[in-house]
Amino acid sequence: MKKRLYLTIGVEIETTLPLGDAADELQTETDYTIGSTPNIKVLETEIVDCYAIS
Repeated sequence: MKKRLYLTIGVEIETTLPLGDAADELQTETDYTIGSTPNIKVLETEIVDCYAIS
């Protein structure tokens, strides 16, 4: 049965870019992997939202 699970992941960064620009760049240019386990088959992942907190 397909189900959708939302994860919240914090990323600490160091940059000279404004935070909004850094968030945009991470959202469009970052590679990430959320792999399957013996009991869970990961079908698809996407970055749903990306925002900066200063």
